[in-house]
Amino acid sequence: MDCLDGPARLMIVSDLDHTMVDHHDSENTSLLRFNALWESLYRHDSLLVFSTGRSPTLYKQLRKEKPMLTPDITIMSVGSEITYGNLMVPDNGWVDLLNQNWDKSVILEETSKFPQLTAQAATEQRPHKISYYVDKEHAQEVIRSLSDAFQRRGLDVKIIYSGGMDLDILPQGAGKGQALAYLLSKFKAESKLPVNTLVCGDSGNDAELFSIPDVYGVMVSNAQEELLQWHAENAKDNKKIIHATQRCAAGIIEAIGHFGLGPNASPRDGLDLLSCKTDNSTPANIVVNFFIAYERWLRAEVEKSESFIQSLKGILEPTGVAVHASGVEHSLHECIELLGPCYGDKQGKVFRVWLDRVFASKIGSDVWLVKFDKRELTDDGQNCCLTTVLLYSKHGNPGSFSLVHLHQTWLEGFAAKTQSPRLF
Repeated sequence: MDCLDGPARLMIVSDLDHTMVDHHDSENTSLLRFNALWESLYRHDSLLVFSTGRSPTLYKQLRKEKPMLTPDITIMSVGSEITYGNLMVPDNGWVDLLNQNWDKSVILEETSKFPQLTAQAATEQRPHKISYYVDKEHAQEVIRSLSDAFQRRGLDVKIIYSGGMDLDILPQGAGKGQALAYLLSKFKAESKLPVNTLVCGDSGNDAELFSIPDVYGVMVSNAQEELLQWHAENAKDNKKIIHATQRCAAGIIEAIGHFGLGPNASPRDGLDLLSCKTDNSTPANIVVNFFIAYERWLRAEVEKSESFIQSLKGILEPTGVAVHASGVEHSLHECIELLGPCYGDKQGKVFRVWLDRVFASKIGSDVWLVKFDKRELTDDGQNCCLTTVLLYSKHGNPGSFSLVHLHQTWLEGFAAKTQSPRLF
């Protein structure tokens, strides 16, 4: 909540499975496009919120499998848990609110009377969420009967059915929508209400997000019928909600442009040397573009040419130094020379590079310090190192930068996964 000095320019609140993350896209193309857009143009003055039905256990598992960013805020377990930052610090005020009129033992007693319900895994049973599977053909009957039973027992709870099989029981005050409303109330109290908020979803448990007043909303093109039906019945005249023409994260990018919430051209949209162009850029642009070019060279997605190598060198100060996390030290230009023969080494293999938590600060009249997590997804899993870069403005030109120093340090738990030192 304190990562920005003032109101966020844009707050994106997105579901994960089949919204931000496309499980049918083995290359993670749209997710990586969003990552590059967010880190280069939005991270410094905006907020990213993931709102997922997943428990903390399954959320962390997804992060190991997919090239995801670190959100500023994480709403989990269908809106029954809120945490902040990379350390996922819980919101105790939210916990206190949900404890009111919530009796888990009574709920379990009533649900045990329904043989149509199958309990989900133990990891999915949370302090303020009880989760089951139920066949679609029995769902509405079970929901009606459960609601009557809870009412007779004096419980004020809600039942959410989504995905054609998942049934979640929560405190009445919980849910993705209520969690967002709670956050917006906190921001308002601190005079930090975001200038614009965009909510993004694909299934029934996302409907509450679209019910929050004054937010923009995008149902991605692959949205399930349950959400589309909710929209038709409750919000078809709301011009602030669209059904995107593109899937998952690509639909989110589409919505940013549709509503005029900011630039929506991702650095990954360029397929040529523009990926490395420095004119009229920011420090965040420079580092994001540089590592996209690095990835594409190793994946043989650019032409093998001396001009490409020279373009990379053009970003780097000839006397600059790179210190790899392994302790190996080279001049920056030597690193590029060593990179040349590695062209296509990752072609046909799992290899993606993305930057996370990019923060740039001006430490001199023409000097910028940029810190970020450089992440790699490979056949062996993920690698990550904290990277620090020094940039200076060329000839005092604020739109043209040169990288003068790069230093990397392994983040805990990642060093052992790397079989050989990487140059960057």
